[in-house]
Amino acid sequence: MRVVFAGTPEVAVPSLRALLDSHHEVVAVVTRPDARAGRGRTLRPSPVSVAAQEAGVEVLTPPNARDPEFLARLAELAPDVVPVVAYGHLVPREALDVPHHGWINLHFSLLPRWRGAAPVQQALIAGDTRTGACAFVLEEGLDTGPIVDSLVVDVDPEESAGDLLDRLAVVGAPLLLRALDALEDGAATLTPQEGTPTHAPKLERADARIDWSLPATRIHDLVRGCTPAPGAWTTWHGAPVKVLETRVVPAEDASTEAFAATPPTDEAPTGPAQIRAGRTHVVVGTGEGLLELLRVQPQGKKPMAAADWARGARTDGETFDDE
Repeated sequence: MRVVFAGTPEVAVPSLRALLDSHHEVVAVVTRPDARAGRGRTLRPSPVSVAAQEAGVEVLTPPNARDPEFLARLAELAPDVVPVVAYGHLVPREALDVPHHGWINLHFSLLPRWRGAAPVQQALIAGDTRTGACAFVLEEGLDTGPIVDSLVVDVDPEESAGDLLDRLAVVGAPLLLRALDALEDGAATLTPQEGTPTHAPKLERADARIDWSLPATRIHDLVRGCTPAPGAWTTWHGAPVKVLETRVVPAEDASTEAFAATPPTDEAPTGPAQIRAGRTHVVVGTGEGLLELLRVQPQGKKPMAAADWARGARTDGETFDDE
């Protein structure tokens, strides 16, 4: 089939490369315009744009999918289908109607669970133990279209959103190809979404603030879901500290004898947000259970081992700031 691929970030690149290696003809790529990044705020093309240029494929960068010039060019290209992975713009009806087989979106959740911009992050924050990916027909509604194909994966309890998203991007690429092949062969079955929808809005910084009165498992899931962005955080003496990696302390290890931080500390935290720090461990009390901090990033500094930060900040026995 003639294909115009739509996508922007790095997680879309595996699908583009799989299409380029397939029998389908990628006639163009549509991606978001170059954006400023880095300390110098220089304009940089999207990862999808870079991959397309390396392959010698025409790159379209309209300001949005309603742009008249883009719609005219899309009609000229006459694609049979437009596979889309994390493009980043809403697609209007005028564009959806151009390809015969429509726009087929690779979405990283088991729809209708986690419709929206941050399905992987919200799945981890909610403590989901299984998730997956769906290739579905894009409609004007938010991730509402019928499903062409899907897959299920188990979630590692220590996996961050960044790690899981990278994994789903890789296993999702052949899923998207399989869906396109089924459409081409006339063998595709379009299955309406079933179940109660849940929504996955983009995470804001305020969503990532740690509430130490929650159970340790909930805070651990928040940290995983907010890594790498926007980054779970708390405050210490009024300054923000990002919490990058944590571990829930098993109940059997929570006694002073079995786990307590090495000297000079020999006591477990006595309440939410209280810090107990030793040479190799930093443990924080929560509303239920103990949470070990593994890596943190104080304001204006690089990520570091939590024990190194706690030693320099002299946190032992004190508490993180209240909201």
